[in-house]
Amino acid sequence: MKFSNNYIFYPDNRALEQAIVFSISLLSAELAEDARLDDKVTVADNFLHTRGNFEQHRFSSNILDSAREALEAALTEEYREQDPTGWATTQNSLGNILAALGQQQRDADLFEMAIQSFNNALEVFNQEKSPLDWASTQYNLGTALQALGRQQGDAKLLKSAIDAYTKVLEEWRREKNPLEWALTMHQLGATFHAYGKVLKGNRNFQKSVVAYKNALAEFDADNTALELAATHNNRGTVLHNLGQSEENSGRLEEAIRSYETAWTVSMEQQLPIHLAVICRVNKATARGDLAELTKDLSVAEETADDFEVIIELFHASLQPLCLKHCEEQLKKAQSLVQALSTG
Repeated sequence: MKFSNNYIFYPDNRALEQAIVFSISLLSAELAEDARLDDKVTVADNFLHTRGNFEQHRFSSNILDSAREALEAALTEEYREQDPTGWATTQNSLGNILAALGQQQRDADLFEMAIQSFNNALEVFNQEKSPLDWASTQYNLGTALQALGRQQGDAKLLKSAIDAYTKVLEEWRREKNPLEWALTMHQLGATFHAYGKVLKGNRNFQKSVVAYKNALAEFDADNTALELAATHNNRGTVLHNLGQSEENSGRLEEAIRSYETAWTVSMEQQLPIHLAVICRVNKATARGDLAELTKDLSVAEETADDFEVIIELFHASLQPLCLKHCEEQLKKAQSLVQALSTG
């Protein structure tokens, strides 16, 4: 079936940031200077946290090509023989840099190279001798597979990502590594959702809802506000799609509550305003779908009012395609109001 547009956002990629920091140590002072963000001009970035899993926020993207070259040059056979652990760590860093470039350029070949780098690292890191390094590498592998699978709509890649994250949970256990466990649950939720959309299967949507619910058990507004808001919002998108697939008003109402909670966290914790707007757009879209399913005039009227407010007050915070979506949803809600009023 055709699902309504809804929007997810992504937590910070800590592994990518670590890879950039590591690669900067290999660069000349002049090249390292390119890593600094230009913060002299304050311009709202309405795409922040929405581009994908390999978006980084502390450094300039100008550094990625230089970082790739430095890391590739370091990965000699001599280095592997002398320091296999250091070599594997460098492979991990290279994989994250390549994946960031792949996402930036929408280049499947770069993602494939990233996946190979993570597999190279796994030739050294094994679960028995280096379980935490093995788990972090499996996590990185899963994230690259998820990103490429999402880009290409490839069920096989998404299934491989699920397998990688499932392996991670053998070592990143909730009682010992609660944050890492929760981040893995979040990524499992995202991957099951993408997998379900490709396969058009409610079972994977249901698994996604459970994974996101698990992640929420460890995130809190004080320490992991972005992760908390993203998980509530993204869980809402799964419930939203599940409600449409099942034609289930209860699922849509639950999605609306998830979006509302994400919006509240975003506002109270002063996350970038466009993230709160995304939550509000998602909520209004779900209300429109609920009105259409239940033929409820009052909900349809409220939906039209919501989109009018969003377009009028938050125009500057909307991405162009999201603004177009809002305008289309407003017309749809207004048409539904007219039909229900005269019918």
